[in-house]
Amino acid sequence: MKIQILGTAAAEGFPGIFCNCQHCQKARKLGGKNIRTRSSAIIDDILKIDFPPDTYHHVLTHQLDLFKVKHLLFTHTHSDHFHPRDIGMRSPGFAHNIPYPIHIYGHDVAIANCKAVLPSIEEHYHFKLIQPFNTYQIDSARVTPLLADHNPFETCLLFFIEKDGKSLFYGHDTGWFPDATWDWLMDKKIDVAILDCTNGLIPERRNHLNIEAVKDIQKIFQKNNMIHKGSQMIATHYSHNIGLMHEELEELFSPSGIKVAFDGMIIHI
Repeated sequence: MKIQILGTAAAEGFPGIFCNCQHCQKARKLGGKNIRTRSSAIIDDILKIDFPPDTYHHVLTHQLDLFKVKHLLFTHTHSDHFHPRDIGMRSPGFAHNIPYPIHIYGHDVAIANCKAVLPSIEEHYHFKLIQPFNTYQIDSARVTPLLADHNPFETCLLFFIEKDGKSLFYGHDTGWFPDATWDWLMDKKIDVAILDCTNGLIPERRNHLNIEAVKDIQKIFQKNNMIHKGSQMIATHYSHNIGLMHEELEELFSPSGIKVAFDGMIIHI
């Protein structure tokens, strides 16, 4: 399984789109891995998680063949993860020589909002309403949506993805996992866990996680044999409000062996 993390920032980007604070100024000056766009990931070129407003930038920067994507999963509809109007550019007249349809999966709010803005042409867009803790066969992958602690007014999802004998836990946007999600995960083996770290050193772990919460999750995973020696723990989704550059994050996570995500990062499992 090949996973590419396309964006690693919170909603405002890092540096923030309008922000002139000292942290954003520093990120602009340093460049490189300190420049973070809105969150998304792509698996084996055909399965994409979320469709942020920075998707076109991701296509150009990382030389993506987005026409290969057959399946699109949505975690939730916050604007940094959900920009469905651009999916309409996949319609005839805008895009040529691509296979149809694309299959779009999400909970009720995501599907309803997609259907409201995308052409209602069944042969071009297939919509699938998915429910937490049900497992779905998507191409050669088994995908189980899990509950997140994020927006109390919307069912927000995390994803456990199994493919070719390997497993990925895509664990953001979320704070400390709801009990039902912990219960479901407890007997699972995780090869790669990608976890929210929006809050950095800020002492808050509701709606989003912080560094200590990510470390605490790692300890629970270890205690319950959910991860093994070769498993990878990766922290992502950083807000500029934490004031930490990439190297500073690496220094904070290094003793735990947790990796710091950067835009374009590729993981093989």
